[in-house]
Amino acid sequence: MAKKIIMTVDDEESILQLLSAVFEDAGYEVVTASSGNEALVKLKTVKPDLIILDMMMPGMSGREVCEKIRSDPKTKDTKVAFLTVAKFSEVGKETLSKMNVSEYLTKPFENEELLAKVKKIIE
Repeated sequence: MAKKIIMTVDDEESILQLLSAVFEDAGYEVVTASSGNEALVKLKTVKPDLIILDMMMPGMSGREVCEKIRSDPKTKDTKVAFLTVAKFSEVGKETLSKMNVSEYLTKPFENEELLAKVKKIIE
């Protein structure tokens, strides 16, 4: 069976390395991008099963990246989860729901909890 592909998008190299290690150890293929623009370029050639997107990045926020993903017919159905230090209010969670975001994950995270949520989304 082909490995599931997870794209991680974060402007912090240490977070990308940590996520890559956690997901690769769990048997996933990982594609990383350190900016929203880089993620959108890679999405032209890679079809991930899940995109884990940092909310707060310089240049283009995770929300803007998600809107671009949703507006493209080729990527609009791709599962997206936000990774953020922010805690969402009920209104915020409603907004995520409208954007068709599968989950939001908070930093710092426990590896096991993160993997459990990811597994629930893509398996």
